[in-house]
Amino acid sequence: MTSLSTRERAQLLADSIAGKFPDARGRFGPYGGRYVPETLIPAIERLEAGLRVHLGAPDFQRELADELRNWVGRPTALTHARRLGARWGADVWLKREDLAHTGAHKINNAIGQALLAKRLGARRVVAETGAGQHGVASAAACARVGLPCTVYMGAVDMERQAPNVGRMRLLGAEVVPVTEGDKTLRAAVDEALRDWVADPLETYYLLGSAIGPHPYPYLVRELQMVIGREARAQMLEQAGGLPDALVACVGGGSNAIGIFKPFIADPSVTILGIEAGGRGAGLGENSATLALGRPGVLQGAYSVLLQDEHGQIQETHSVSAGLDYPGVGPEHALLQAAGRVSYEMASDDDALAAVKECCEAEGILPAIESAHALAGARRWAAAHPGKRILIGLSGRGDKDMPTLQRTLIAQLEARAQGARS
Repeated sequence: MTSLSTRERAQLLADSIAGKFPDARGRFGPYGGRYVPETLIPAIERLEAGLRVHLGAPDFQRELADELRNWVGRPTALTHARRLGARWGADVWLKREDLAHTGAHKINNAIGQALLAKRLGARRVVAETGAGQHGVASAAACARVGLPCTVYMGAVDMERQAPNVGRMRLLGAEVVPVTEGDKTLRAAVDEALRDWVADPLETYYLLGSAIGPHPYPYLVRELQMVIGREARAQMLEQAGGLPDALVACVGGGSNAIGIFKPFIADPSVTILGIEAGGRGAGLGENSATLALGRPGVLQGAYSVLLQDEHGQIQETHSVSAGLDYPGVGPEHALLQAAGRVSYEMASDDDALAAVKECCEAEGILPAIESAHALAGARRWAAAHPGKRILIGLSGRGDKDMPTLQRTLIAQLEARAQGARS
């Protein structure tokens, strides 16, 4: 996909705008598909058939809309970040998914899939989580619909996201530590898939990002597009026009595809996805899949991955647990190949600095994941002064307090101590 002609790129983009992806094979152009064990095919086919029956059905949409409005708290606010804008020399707006129930965008997808699982007759739900927000959202959604929930979480992520582990347990979920592999999100997905393989008919796998085998990237996108639809209407009403640039963080890519998709057909809007640049550009130092990766198959889909010259998937690093993943959703790989979305990196240090700046300037504590988008937007603003920027603020930073205590807060306390002495 690195040698596409201008004509081929244009055709991919035109097909994307026309709604041709995913196709009947679950492909987003060359990406996507379904690479799963034979034992999972009946469950996947049952899910795909269920989508055709339920997802667009008026009664399902009414039920989902009611839950989004009266339980999740949608629409979420669009906040004019005037003081950030003054610092950056830009007109800055924040789409506030941090204000959704459970504190992040993950709840949009979780409640939709939980309602679907109930209609499909599932007796239990399994989920994976990295930063813990999808785990919390899944636990809450399953409590709402009355299904038992088991969440797999890497041991490393459980340590750095301890507040969310407690929240999941309070919401009634069983949290299973994953001590194999890299002990982060990739390992958690592996364990959730193993659980599903063991009981594919009565267990529903509530996948949290726009990754995995078809139809999950499509399903998650459809449930998260509420973000972009709201944001587009709110920008027109409150700001008087569309943004010049739209920026969101990208790990697996659910919040980003949710906010990007309704703007793809607007050529005046520059779209940027910001990945975790971590500590550097070397393998194992970052989670910048689209910036540094190559195509391959991971966890059920063909997409872009961080892998070595032998095709071995590499361990990743990010200060943010939710971006610490070596793959990305296939629709993001398509949008990069088509030239519609640019994917850049923000380092750990840049993201932490953006957390501090957003707190001080706007009184908002963003998730470290979301702060990557803030850092990328700040950089874009410096190169394009006076422009209007819409940033997807995917979640709040309460969950990150253990990490922030060791980094930003420790630095602030050290400075205060130095000033007193």
